Amino acid sequence: MGIKGLTGLLSEHAPKSIKEHEIKTLFGRKVAIDASMSIYQFLIAVRQKDGEMLTNDAGETTSHLMGFFYRTIRIVENGIKPAYVFDGKPPDLKAGVLAKRFEKREEAKEDGEEAKETGTTEDVDRFSRRTVRVTREHNEECRKLLGLMGIPVVVAPSEAEAQCAELARGGKVYAAGSEDMDTLTFHAPVLYRHLTFSEAKKQPISEISLQEALDGLEMNMSQFIDLCILLGCDYLEPIKGVGPKSALKLIREYGGLEGVVEHLREKQAEKEDAAEDGKKKKGGIQVPEEWPWEEAKKIFEKPDVMPADEVELEWKAPDVDGLVDFLVRDKGFNEERVRKGAEKLAKFLNAKQQGRLDGFFTVKPKNDTKEKKSDKKDKKGGKRKAEDNTNGSNKKAKFKK
Repeated sequence: MGIKGLTGLLSEHAPKSIKEHEIKTLFGRKVAIDASMSIYQFLIAVRQKDGEMLTNDAGETTSHLMGFFYRTIRIVENGIKPAYVFDGKPPDLKAGVLAKRFEKREEAKEDGEEAKETGTTEDVDRFSRRTVRVTREHNEECRKLLGLMGIPVVVAPSEAEAQCAELARGGKVYAAGSEDMDTLTFHAPVLYRHLTFSEAKKQPISEISLQEALDGLEMNMSQFIDLCILLGCDYLEPIKGVGPKSALKLIREYGGLEGVVEHLREKQAEKEDAAEDGKKKKGGIQVPEEWPWEEAKKIFEKPDVMPADEVELEWKAPDVDGLVDFLVRDKGFNEERVRKGAEKLAKFLNAKQQGRLDGFFTVKPKNDTKEKKSDKKDKKGGKRKAEDNTNGSNKKAKFKK
């Protein structure tokens, strides 16, 4: 689900935190991608003309495999090295949310059956997408495929996006790739969104900087986590009546979620007392009786992850024969396309990545440059007035060895 309304708040209050790129401009980057989110995305998006998921002659779903194979090749072709991270066991606090998602899927199934009888094609398609569920078999097949492709796979102890954030924080990759904004709440320094979208969507890659977000919102990390919980996250029901703008205002006014919750409960109690006296109707903002925000915050602050220094990411040449056996013989893919895809993987995974200019140069501060010039002249016994250059053209780029 991610964090409700966070993108809008960042766009308004921290616009510098969001940049858009064409995928080709991200060459030379290593990215840890939330595989579990990607599987769900592929099952929804990769479909036949009639809206049904892709299947082979045996009736087995292949949408997830098609998505991983071809979109990973596209990523690699653009000079990016992906590593995929799969979900482990969800936190206990998430159990209630997962149960509600199951209920909604069951309702969508019933509505979908009714739509087949009386609804339009669009209704059927809409309800069928709401019934999508990622299974253990989907996960196992995707891990097998990625291994044959030579792409590193990590199975997280718990949440995949938390592990992606840990790998980015630990320097194993440059960014975490996910559609879930809570990847930032898990302290990912850089988040890439839309990385695994189809080329046909013409959707630019969105890069979000956590530090720029904190600066724009004028918050520290603890307050940012509080804001995300208040906006609505995977672990708690949102507080009825608190939208994105009011959530930001409350966190800024009370400094954190503890003060906000205390304030809201007091206001709620006053309204309930007034309603009993017949002065006012009960309603407005309502904090759930059971709302363990402290537990949710602990998950974001100290998630269950493998430390980055204990994870080895290795990109290898693809196993062409293995890919043909699995995708062509077992899953009914076109052999010529699979072999051509494997050739591209071999070419770009084995090629030495070109260094990025922003990884080689740093700009020295203007004042620092002036001081060095002055010191050098003083040693020679001469003095010369530092050149005044108000447009900043006297900055020098220093090459890193």
